[in-house]
Amino acid sequence: MTSYRLDKGGLIDRSKPLSFTFDGKRMIGVEGDSLASALLANGQMLMGRSFKYHRPRGVLSSGASEPNALMTIGQGGRTEPNTRATMQELYDGLVALSQNRWPSLNIDIGSLNSLLLPFLSAGFYYKTFMWPAGLWEKLYEPIIRRAAGLGKATYEADPDRYEKCWAHCDLLIVGGGATGLAAALTAGRAGARVILVDENAMIGGGMLSETATIDGVSAVEFARQAVAELASLPNMQLLPRTTAFGWYDGNVFGAVERVQKHVCDPRAEMPVERLWRIVAKQAILATGAEERPLVFGDNDIPGVMMAGAMRAYLNRYGLAPGKSVAIVTTNDSGYTLARDLEKAGVRLTAIIDSRGSGPGAGVYQGSARIISGGFVPDAEGGKALSSITILQDGRKEKLAVDALAMSGGFSPVIHLAYHRGGRPQWSDTEAAFVAAEDHKGLSLAGAAATASGLAACLEGGAAKAVALLSKLEIKAERAAFGTIEGDIVAAATKPVWIIPGVKRKAFVDFQNDVHHKDIGLAVREGYGHVELAKRYTTNGMATDQGKLSNVNAIGLLAEARGVSPGDVGTTTFRPFYSPVSFGALAGTSHGKHFQPVRKSPLHDWAAKNGATFAETGLWYRSAWFPLAGEKTWRESVDREVKNVRSNAGLCDVSMLGKIELTGKDAAEFLDRVYCNAFKKLPVGKARYGLMLREDGFIYDDGTTSRLEDDRFFMTTTTAYAAGVMNHLEFCAQALWPELDVRLASVTDQWAQMAIAGPKSRLILQKLIDEDISNEAFTFLAAKEVSLFGGRLAGRLFRISFSGELAYELAVPAGYGEAVADALMEVGKEHGICAYGVETLSVLRIEKGHVTHNEINGTVVPADLGFGKMVSTTKADFIGKRMLEREGLCDPNRHQLVGVVPLDSKTSFRSGSHILEKGAAVTLENDQGYVSSSCYSPHVGSTIGLALVKRGSSRHGEDVQVWNGLRNEYTAARLCHPMFVDPANEKLKV
Repeated sequence: MTSYRLDKGGLIDRSKPLSFTFDGKRMIGVEGDSLASALLANGQMLMGRSFKYHRPRGVLSSGASEPNALMTIGQGGRTEPNTRATMQELYDGLVALSQNRWPSLNIDIGSLNSLLLPFLSAGFYYKTFMWPAGLWEKLYEPIIRRAAGLGKATYEADPDRYEKCWAHCDLLIVGGGATGLAAALTAGRAGARVILVDENAMIGGGMLSETATIDGVSAVEFARQAVAELASLPNMQLLPRTTAFGWYDGNVFGAVERVQKHVCDPRAEMPVERLWRIVAKQAILATGAEERPLVFGDNDIPGVMMAGAMRAYLNRYGLAPGKSVAIVTTNDSGYTLARDLEKAGVRLTAIIDSRGSGPGAGVYQGSARIISGGFVPDAEGGKALSSITILQDGRKEKLAVDALAMSGGFSPVIHLAYHRGGRPQWSDTEAAFVAAEDHKGLSLAGAAATASGLAACLEGGAAKAVALLSKLEIKAERAAFGTIEGDIVAAATKPVWIIPGVKRKAFVDFQNDVHHKDIGLAVREGYGHVELAKRYTTNGMATDQGKLSNVNAIGLLAEARGVSPGDVGTTTFRPFYSPVSFGALAGTSHGKHFQPVRKSPLHDWAAKNGATFAETGLWYRSAWFPLAGEKTWRESVDREVKNVRSNAGLCDVSMLGKIELTGKDAAEFLDRVYCNAFKKLPVGKARYGLMLREDGFIYDDGTTSRLEDDRFFMTTTTAYAAGVMNHLEFCAQALWPELDVRLASVTDQWAQMAIAGPKSRLILQKLIDEDISNEAFTFLAAKEVSLFGGRLAGRLFRISFSGELAYELAVPAGYGEAVADALMEVGKEHGICAYGVETLSVLRIEKGHVTHNEINGTVVPADLGFGKMVSTTKADFIGKRMLEREGLCDPNRHQLVGVVPLDSKTSFRSGSHILEKGAAVTLENDQGYVSSSCYSPHVGSTIGLALVKRGSSRHGEDVQVWNGLRNEYTAARLCHPMFVDPANEKLKV
């Protein structure tokens, strides 16, 4: 075995050695090791270099709070930087590299930064690189950017899979220690649907390092039996290796499961990480408490670590932390470690207790020297600890040790409880920031709720589960645990923020090299507010997000300002609790799956009719339908346009956003979100509406139909479907919560097709049972209809985007292809054709209809000729007040016009600029630009829509159209934007 491995003890399997490399050096660990424990077992105390000063750093903790032992794991596309060695399970063939050093970990040129330490205090960037200003881009910024960061990401593609999934439960338990297991046993036995997540590979939390017994069995064995029972329950889901990283609205929790981060060759059919979105009726935060470091000189030397971490390496991994160990503590935690060290045969030289009195009864009865009222002001060593200085009653002595455990008290791990707002409160009794009990869906238990000792955590977890399940009307009985022996309840203590007599740098944030003097400097220079101090010093901005440093920093701020830590307060808690990979967040959305492929319900119909598809936004849309002999897309589009104008055509418009609005106040709601009136829209009628932003500019357009008094059907543009839905939900929830209105996105529920052309009514009437004659079903009519003799229900809207007699028919999505086939069949005799989005674009430009080419975020209704649509009688609507601004009423604004070339053989492109005839190409002479263009078979030339200064008053004016990218000039004329049927006669026949 390796030099620091004990002969017995721990939860490791010494019979299963595992080979791995660290910085190219081959080492041996065993099954059950973490990378950190395997390195320690090999005597590798130096594991990394700090961010700013490149100081030697060793492992400090044993879990997710680790700021020092960050490694780059893997090779090629599986390279993953900034992996915490404390969380990485050891596997055979693991390749690990230390970070932030050059040329090697032992000899690092960057450590010369320590010589500049007096000049690199908090805020030195702001003070040093302000002058001379010309050197910022040429010298300072390149140097800073080169030095920034820790590990380096690979440029190779990640070969592994990631996935996302949803889960629902009655009770979510975050944390699988004593509290979490007690709650899970109670809830699981009651039949509740329970999910338990724990960030470690083995569920059990602190019990895996515990030596107490529960009802005659060891805490470790109790945890094993509990997990086995829970795994056998059909209503229980256990998620080890899973970190809950955020708490969101609706009691939704985000969590990342490390499915295959502990194997050398991941299986291709499984993801390496899985992102969970867990919806819980109730949740228990059983995350325990984090031990705080002590702030003394050179407290970052390898060999100095947390007392709880040292206990974990001793009891769980079977490791001796050193050959000569000392403990410095402000509470009883140090004595628990002392008891276990002596039991394992590790030489314990001294226990330095900052308290004036000795330990509580029953905590420690060993033989080690106890120095009450003592402190460790400084440690000594380079790449490994060699000695410490002890201060007691003004006297100093030096003690040779190679390992030092420190414990400065405990902070409940309550981050998730404040991800949705609020801040914890300081408790003088607990010497910690504590959380309120009621968080509306999330409750705290165990050490996270300030409980101390194994018995209190078990009882607290069981009791909390009973209480929460009663809210769900699930009767549960509190699990019983029998007699607990060897349990220790740590007495609260007065914290010590800075050790007296410190002469060297005393680090607060180990990863960012923030020391105690940086905190004091921030206060002196006016950055004493906790949020300002964080940014000025960078304390708590590292990958560990200040789990070990924040409370100490707050305590130092409080001392410097002469106030309580409660007066200083905490910084804002926000996701993510610990780093989450981009792969987990992206899931399957990468490469060709960067965004989901959305196919319309009519996709297969379009495909078998020969469609050429184009990727437009989230959808694959049929662009045109080529026939035999057509060599170019223009031939197909010209034919389709002519056929729609003379006969009929069928186009898939299922991609339009579709939203159902119901409730007695739905009409009032629409009246407020649209600038035109909707409250008095009759049942059975549709209306075109304009939706404005709060600044008065048009956001989206579409039609809304009133199907019943309290039920409306809205269509939106394809591109803005999700945005409009979000906007409406915000209006309903935040602006007017008093309105009775409910919203549902039904885009995927309906297959919708446009049937346009002078023969469209003849074709539709053969399938629709109701009378749809011009008299019975007038322009802008909307109603529910039946098809095929009552065998199918659908919705019919007499609306037109092409300028012809036209309808839109919506049927349930599963029937879309069959209905389209039937329409094509009965339409044969009337010359029906399928047409795509390119043809639809030509038809709409010919008619002067706008899309988001024109509704580009810079136009108001009057700019597009819709000024009369803006209601002058409504009390209010979104955008009304801002629409009255002088600049939005300026007659010189860009307005919609049509554009045609003077010579039909010439053309122009969208995006080209409009200049007055003979004007020079300058910004001052720019009159506007072409927003949409196409070739029009109806007009016989290129046509376009343009936004031009005073456009509505310039019809008939000759201009020049200039495209600077292609150096094209085209003589053109401004005209009315409607090229087809300007009197709208075709729409109403």
